[in-house]
Formats: sequence, structure tokens, C-alpha cells
Amino acid sequence: MGDDAQVKPIARVVNWYGFAAGILTFIVLAISLLIPWWQLTVGDNLIKVNASPVNTNFGLFGTSFTLPILWALNIVSILTFSTSGFIMLFYSLNPTKPYARKLLGFSYKKPLYSLVTFLSSLLIITSTASLLNVDVPLLGSSIMSLPASIAMGVSINAAVSGEFQLPFWLAIITATLCIIARLQHGQLEKKLRSDSE
Repeated sequence: MGDDAQVKPIARVVNWYGFAAGILTFIVLAISLLIPWWQLTVGDNLIKVNASPVNTNFGLFGTSFTLPILWALNIVSILTFSTSGFIMLFYSLNPTKPYARKLLGFSYKKPLYSLVTFLSSLLIITSTASLLNVDVPLLGSSIMSLPASIAMGVSINAAVSGEFQLPFWLAIITATLCIIARLQHGQLEKKLRSDSE
């Protein structure tokens, strides 16, 4: 037998957690364009707030609109999510390359940062509303009472409900997979160092 018969093929190293996180990043992005992460409904669809990092809009008496500043922030988030997903996929297929750590360092944090920023914004908004004696539930239903001082001397009561939707829970899974991919990379680096010694 020749020397070629003795050469063993080198198995491709793939960070499967990172690969799953990259795919899930694109799934979250696609679903989030259609379904909000969090939705607030006041009355019988009288007022709706559809919030997500990539598509925030409002509904008033059945008419949907968005604010230009929120639209611009949504575009930035779409680009960030897309870039993060592409880089995570590329990294996952090349985790042993010298530049792999930098690619992972850029991409694994983005879904987590989006999640934390989104939740922080919701908490700030609901806390500010409660300072004005307006009950805005993050999850569940309640009766919202607008004080007469805010509603031009008239007391207004309305049923209000808030709920986190499918893209939010998928975003949590994505962020978790990104963190696991980072931990897995640390194990891979240790193994590569021990193999080279």
C-alpha cells in the first residue's frame, strides 16, 4: 500500500451550538418582522403597542403607524441581527482558524445585548407609567385607570393586557445558545492547546 492509503482524513471541527445560534438568529429575525416580541392591548383593540427590536409600531383605532426614530432604530437592529447571524455561522464552520475568537467575540454578544436592551426599555417604560399612577402590565391583564389630572379632568378606565410572544422566547433560546457556543469555544481552545503540546 502507498503512503496515500495511510493518511487519515481530518474531521472538520464545527461549533454546533454556534451553528444552531446562527440559524436561530435568522429565524428570530424573520419571525420578529411579522410578530412582536411583546404586545400591549388597551380596550378591545382600541390601542395596540407591538414592540420588538426590529419592528416596533402602534395601532390606534385599527390604524397602524410607527415613529421615524423607532423605524431608524429598527433598521439598525435588523442589520445588527443579520450581521451577527452571518458571522456566527461563518465562525461555527471555522472555529479553529486564528481569527475565530474575534468573530465569535463580535457575534455571540449581539442577541444577548438586544434582549437585555429590550427588557430594560420595557421596564423603564412600565416604571415611568407606574410613577404616573398608570398600571401597564408586562404580562397578564389589569384595569388601567388614567387619573383625571392626565385625562383632562375625566377618569378613564380600560382593560389592558400585556404579553410576550413567540419571538421573545426564541430570542432567549438564541442568546443562551450563543453563550454556550462561547463556552464551547473555550473548551475547544484548551483541547487544541493540549493536542499541540
